Amino acid sequence: MKKLVAFAAILVLLNSSAHAQLLEEKTKFTRGDTLRGTLTPLRTCYDINYYHLDVKFDIDNKFISGSNLFKFTATQDFNKLQFDLFDNLKVEKVVYKGQEVPFKREFNAVFVAFPSTITKGSHDEFTVYYSGNPTIAKNAPWDGGVMYVQDTIGKPWVATACEGVGASIWWPNKDHLSDEVDSMLISISVPKGLKDVSNGRLRKVTELNDGYTRFDWFVANPINNYDVAANIGDYTEFTDTYNGEKGKLDLDFWVLPADLEKAKKQFDANVKPMLKSFEYWFGPYPFYEDSYKLVETPHLGMEHQSAVAYGNKFKNGYLGYDLSRTGWGLKWDYIIVHESGHEWFGNNITAKDLADMWIHEGFTCYSESLFVESQFGKKAAQEYVHGLRQDIGNKSPIVGVYGVNKEGAGDMYSKGSVLLNMVRTIINDDDKWHSILRGLNKTFYHQTVTYDDIIGYINKQSGMNLSPVFDQYLHYKDLATLQITWQNGKPYCKWTADAKGFDMPVKVRIKGGEYKFITPTTTLKPLDLPGATKDNLEADTFNYYIKLSGIQKGS
Repeated sequence: MKKLVAFAAILVLLNSSAHAQLLEEKTKFTRGDTLRGTLTPLRTCYDINYYHLDVKFDIDNKFISGSNLFKFTATQDFNKLQFDLFDNLKVEKVVYKGQEVPFKREFNAVFVAFPSTITKGSHDEFTVYYSGNPTIAKNAPWDGGVMYVQDTIGKPWVATACEGVGASIWWPNKDHLSDEVDSMLISISVPKGLKDVSNGRLRKVTELNDGYTRFDWFVANPINNYDVAANIGDYTEFTDTYNGEKGKLDLDFWVLPADLEKAKKQFDANVKPMLKSFEYWFGPYPFYEDSYKLVETPHLGMEHQSAVAYGNKFKNGYLGYDLSRTGWGLKWDYIIVHESGHEWFGNNITAKDLADMWIHEGFTCYSESLFVESQFGKKAAQEYVHGLRQDIGNKSPIVGVYGVNKEGAGDMYSKGSVLLNMVRTIINDDDKWHSILRGLNKTFYHQTVTYDDIIGYINKQSGMNLSPVFDQYLHYKDLATLQITWQNGKPYCKWTADAKGFDMPVKVRIKGGEYKFITPTTTLKPLDLPGATKDNLEADTFNYYIKLSGIQKGS
């Protein structure tokens, strides 16, 4: 009984949280949601170029204080703009050209009024000073904020995680996915004896006079706000290098001293094979200038750019569990592979709106199967993807609501992966598919993108109109149904689907024979397949995630 209860508890945990950093379902949206998720002229009037975030962590009091410098380019004439900071944190002052300027707050938005017009094309800056007790994350990374715990010997261990809810939960910024800062200096001051590990490369360590130590980390590449991280603890470091497509890539690993030997073994077994696989499938690691880091954290993991958070307890699988239930998922460390996959999809390519978070999670979940393919072959990869279907709910659409910072269904992970495997099957040319995946990362290198950007690129490069396929599986909760009707012993077929013009090519066969492509539409038409009967006609349901009516499932 204990084993059954424990297993049931694991399944509840996995189904509720393995697939992620999702906000609680909402049916109504507030003014605060609109301020957070909509690009108004008060946000589009400036393009953020550079931040210097300088924050002191008073761990005993769970209190932070500091400042953030905004450097920007004006995209139009304006004298007022919006930045974002959760309203439980105090804005001490906003300084522009050495003078304090007035500001007003509404929900988590802050509106700054400047003394004169800032003209289009000009480069300017202001600094926000702030303080307070940031939201404590009780179940990071699935709820956002700052996580305060102690390590096994009683020393403080602190981490930030804020995907979905937004980075403004702990630092002031222009909190919208569409505008990534071009570069950034992150200065984190921590009590003496502890270390901070943030994104990018460590530039300087300064012992301060107040019993604190400041760690200055510089990020040379564009970075989205939720990727910016502070990881504070009694860390020790070990290093390595990887000879990748762009030359030598520095590998830095930061872990607790008690876990050093376990970390060396686990990271050595997983990191370089992962990098080799993903550079093959997606192109060069996107942030050579900033290095690749794994940072042990008290939470499970997050795709913090160039400082991937790792809390998988040095086990293969997802905390020792295979999400696919096929056995393939226990042969590698899920968090290293999945969270590092986000360096390409999520960090290199970033959705402009949280509603399109499937671009991050669908492609990255699919990357797991490509890693399996690199290690164990295509059949193993397809088995892995097929196994992920068990976690799909099909209860709501994958694409969320635009303009209110609202993700879609958690199906964006497993169903997104299954969809991409299905698209690969439809294209039926692995070299072309490989080229599309690399091409996405090259074409949209360090860019924010829309739904149409991604689907349009795949359509163009494949030479096929796959828009109805993506439309059905991303905008609607239900699967397409392949319907076979028998009239006078002859088969007629059509698709039943929500998406307009749904005409997905699908593979069928007479049992024991070879699969062939047919292209049904939503209009019932004769199926030309000599010898087909009700008892021997099969559809490929191993690579196609569809419902069937009047036709058998193929193996």
